[in-house]
Amino acid sequence: MKLQHILTLTELLIRGGRHNYIDITTKDLSKTINRSQQTVSKHLLDLENDGYVQRVRNGHGFRVKVTEKGYKQMSEIFIVLKSVLGSTPNYLELNGIAISGMSEGMYYMSQVGYKKQFIRKLGFKPYPGTLNIKLSEQVYIDTKRELDRYHSIIIDGFDDGKRTYGWVKCFPASINNKIDGALIILERTHHDDSVIEIIAPVKIKDSINISDGDKVKVTVKIPMKKTN
Repeated sequence: MKLQHILTLTELLIRGGRHNYIDITTKDLSKTINRSQQTVSKHLLDLENDGYVQRVRNGHGFRVKVTEKGYKQMSEIFIVLKSVLGSTPNYLELNGIAISGMSEGMYYMSQVGYKKQFIRKLGFKPYPGTLNIKLSEQVYIDTKRELDRYHSIIIDGFDDGKRTYGWVKCFPASINNKIDGALIILERTHHDDSVIEIIAPVKIKDSINISDGDKVKVTVKIPMKKTN
């Protein structure tokens, strides 16, 4: 079924054409779907010939009803779209360049209030530092922003009596398909969306021989449900 036919059927269903014959003119329909009257007339004729709608004469015009075949076809399209648009990916891939940080990650990773939660919720004690990666293309920056839509493992913020520390969102991740760790998003950070931070139980640069300027691939795994 062509896209223009889907648009026409959608409008007929919106107007009640699933159960009843509805009065609708090609002029009215053309305004709604932003097509010419001639095009709309052809849509309706095509849909009628294919068995997706029925038309009956009503004075100088027609009344239109979506057939069971038409409704079934639209239902199948809806199911596919719902599955695709509402689905959660198993992983997202980010590519960038290793860069030096400002030792911010080392400071946060050394806080007891964080370390205990990392061990309990991620299953490992992070090396006191992060691997900073500058995302190489806009598409990866956009992908990183998409993470806000998905479930994450939350490390709660805390107060140590001297200052308060914000939450940390964690997403299990692998680095160059060699080391398992986690991508972290801090509530408070100096980085913009073009930089991501990765933690792992080992010093990542030394373990897989990464230097500043080297290309790095991070495969982020999307948790199926929130972990508190």
